Amino acid sequence: MDTSAETYSFLPLTEVTYFILISLAPGPSHGYAIMKDVRLLSQGRVALSTGTLYGALKRLLELEWISRNGDQTMGASGRVRKAYRLTPMGKQVLQAEVQRLDTLVAAAHLRAVNDIP
Repeated sequence: MDTSAETYSFLPLTEVTYFILISLAPGPSHGYAIMKDVRLLSQGRVALSTGTLYGALKRLLELEWISRNGDQTMGASGRVRKAYRLTPMGKQVLQAEVQRLDTLVAAAHLRAVNDIP
């Protein structure tokens, strides 16, 4: 996938998708850690339920924006925690969305939206 029209056709991302991808940008993570990180990154505005998170992860796996990481850990409950990571395609889509958002913010600054009385 190149950064052409195909990449941009996925934009804009939903907030949930955006924050999940941002959460995975530094490296692999498991579901509960993603839920906590999304809440932190969104300053509490996005609080994912397990159903919403795993529905989104399933969709992102189908789109091939994320993949399951080979490393799995055992949780305190004794259940195996599956870790997820960004794929090159997921990184590309995330980078395109960040660029899109940067352009929107730059346009707002050009018109001094912060100075509107």
